[in-house]
Amino acid sequence: MARTPAELVGAQPGPPFRITFDGRPVTALPGQSVAAALWGAGILAWRTTRVGGRPRGAFCGIGQCYDCLATINGEPNRRACLVPARPGDAVTTQEGHGRAALGV
Repeated sequence: MARTPAELVGAQPGPPFRITFDGRPVTALPGQSVAAALWGAGILAWRTTRVGGRPRGAFCGIGQCYDCLATINGEPNRRACLVPARPGDAVTTQEGHGRAALGV
């Protein structure tokens, strides 16, 4: 059943939950992407470029630019703008290629 914008005015998200970013707690809401939760906590960068180590975060917000790559629950190269935040997710800064286990 479709709802009109007027019906959504009073909509409330479900209860907040916690994820972590580099070990520190971040509050997220149901339906938020990992990138949205990080933005909401004032975190704007969660990876560095392969050349020069420049900070990057979300740019396009729709999964096309790959600037939002992050390591989520130990899995590198996840597009944080597309991954729904889940209670207990562990997000860490991704350095360069995001293949630390391969030694490259």
